[in-house]
Amino acid sequence: MIQRDDLNQVNNITVHDADGDKVGKVEQVFLDDATGEPVWVTVSTGLFGTAESFIPLRDAQLDGDVLRVGYDKASIKDAPRLDTDQHLTPEQEADLHRHYGLDRDTARSGRGVDDTGLVTAGVDDDPGVPQDHRAESPVGTDRDSQHQHDAHHQGDDEIAVTLSEEQLNVDTVTEEAGQVRLRKYTTTDTETVTVPVTKEKLVVERTPATGDTPADPLAEDADTSEEITLREERAVVDKETVAVEEVRVDKEQVTEQEEVSAEVRTEHVDVDADGVDVDPNQTNR
Repeated sequence: MIQRDDLNQVNNITVHDADGDKVGKVEQVFLDDATGEPVWVTVSTGLFGTAESFIPLRDAQLDGDVLRVGYDKASIKDAPRLDTDQHLTPEQEADLHRHYGLDRDTARSGRGVDDTGLVTAGVDDDPGVPQDHRAESPVGTDRDSQHQHDAHHQGDDEIAVTLSEEQLNVDTVTEEAGQVRLRKYTTTDTETVTVPVTKEKLVVERTPATGDTPADPLAEDADTSEEITLREERAVVDKETVAVEEVRVDKEQVTEQEEVSAEVRTEHVDVDADGVDVDPNQTNR
């Protein structure tokens, strides 16, 4: 018997019929509003579509990663295919009970379970409806509910499903990468320059007098003197400031190739055909 504690195992589990044949995977679990126990599961047995086949959990058993139900695959596929996005109405339940040959009491798997602290999947009980006729509440599974509505009909004999994929839209943004500053500073060095300088040097030349050289008369005061000025060049250092170089900093744009990576998702479709021929080249795309 499947109970509330088994819900995590039942979600998305593979369903096998009474003969051991695979039926499909559990899409949703429906709880009894009166007891909170699971009483129905739905399995998608067709190619596409939002309607799913309901299977009673009355005789179902968990066998590892398989849910074994007490009905054959043909009966399950022929069961009324109902909208699973809302409560089952009493009329829909009655149709299911008639199909599987169940009465209301035996269809409940939660018979005799205490209702204290019962969770009813967020749907309020209607006090105007007798307790034995309250519809079951669906419990969501891990599937993406949006994909449930991606399939649509294209006429009486054709159905189609829209596949989507994520694509990378890459753009660029400008941000500050760094700053450049020009700063002038002064250093002092010693520079040595060799400069030629000219100076006058005293030269004394003595030559003997000849007979033709007149003699100067001797003066009473024979002490006389002559002066000569000697001159010389000396290096004079002067400094001037001159421009020797001009430094400019400018900007230029260069284009480089940069690789970016990100994960993108792509939808594929598998065609699960039961009893019909399908071109293998058209599947698993």
